[in-house]
Amino acid sequence: MIKPALFAFVALALPGVLTAAPTADPTVVLTLKNHRFEPAKLTLPAGRKIHVRLINQDGAMEEFDSGDLKVEEEVTPHGRTDFTVGPLKPGTYAFMGEAHPATAAGSFTAE
Repeated sequence: MIKPALFAFVALALPGVLTAAPTADPTVVLTLKNHRFEPAKLTLPAGRKIHVRLINQDGAMEEFDSGDLKVEEEVTPHGRTDFTVGPLKPGTYAFMGEAHPATAAGSFTAE
């Protein structure tokens, strides 16, 4: 009987410790327009998975490509794609549009 009573005491003394639900992973929206990512630079929380929604407003196929993030995701003309990166360690992670690398470039900075 001591064990159930001790558990009840701990559960009442530490509210939220046993029932705390994790917060949802952040979502970022990148828009590809005129062969440029908007926003091109984002600061994100380190240590978290990040959901990315990429919306392509251009009439051309593009591929989100990042060796730093180990991601390659195609997005159709006027289409969208969703993917997850991370959890990210603190640092800067470059990405580009493989079809238009001169203009479609950006980075995530995890802090």
